[in-house]
Amino acid sequence: MRITSKGQVTIPQQIREAAGMLPNTEVDFDFDGETVRIFRVDRPHRGTRGRDLVRHLQAFKTKFTMTTEEIMALTRGED
Repeated sequence: MRITSKGQVTIPQQIREAAGMLPNTEVDFDFDGETVRIFRVDRPHRGTRGRDLVRHLQAFKTKFTMTTEEIMALTRGED
């Protein structure tokens, strides 16, 4: 296995699965002068912009009365 010019390396699927490293898993590295170790870091999950928007809208769902079709009409510029 080679390191790319950008310093990237692919972790084999079997190792990722065994270590529970799914896409977007936070990892960290340890170097003892001879060996590099990678390990999963359990940090609170950061929300994506879409997830943050959904959470915001859910907080106001009792006040939000537009239907999906009404919202789509607004985004399309329909009257």
